[in-house]
Amino acid sequence: MVSLLGTADDVLRRAEWTTRSERMGPAVARLAVCLLVFSLWYGAAVGTFRGLTGQDQWLLQTFYSAVKVPLLLSGAFLIGLPSFFVLCTLWGLRRDFGEALRALIAAQAGLAIVLASLSPLTMTWYASSARYDQALAFNGAMFAVASLAAQFLLRAFFRPLVRRDPRHRKLLVAWAAIYVLVAIQLAWLLRPFLGAPDREVQFFRPEAWDNAYVKIVQIAWRALGF
Repeated sequence: MVSLLGTADDVLRRAEWTTRSERMGPAVARLAVCLLVFSLWYGAAVGTFRGLTGQDQWLLQTFYSAVKVPLLLSGAFLIGLPSFFVLCTLWGLRRDFGEALRALIAAQAGLAIVLASLSPLTMTWYASSARYDQALAFNGAMFAVASLAAQFLLRAFFRPLVRRDPRHRKLLVAWAAIYVLVAIQLAWLLRPFLGAPDREVQFFRPEAWDNAYVKIVQIAWRALGF
């Protein structure tokens, strides 16, 4: 636990080992463990909605939610990584891929750490309001805050690469677009994260395999009264 907290502190302080000056394998392993543990932490907090609002099967939902947040963060990362590698190669930056990869993993670990730090706020919100729609919106806000913090960390980790070659700025923009595109669809497929009060606890919903972007357009279309 002391080692884990030390790794988290290093990530937030942008310690040099996170992207440089240490063998690739041990550094990536430390960051991956940090990502896993802190995302499990926040996922478990997300799943307490049923328990704190007096519903049944809350332990099962807590377990499901604890598993889903690491799946979301690691899945979006792994699905987007091949495209990032191809862009690195096409733009002639393949020699920097190892350092860039460590920066991306460190930023993902930072995202999980910030989410875990926000978990007391999430649980306090649940205890203050039993409304499912408000709980969903609040979790969305927490993910937005954590994502902004992760972008700040990623830009800091990429600073040496950008100084070496300004083309890395394009890679940062490309990665953000790829990651958001994948994460939205993956989050839609992995729902429910909280568990609606009027529905059975399920790992996946029967209608999960839809296109998130089509659904978003349909929701917006209906909201406009068409």
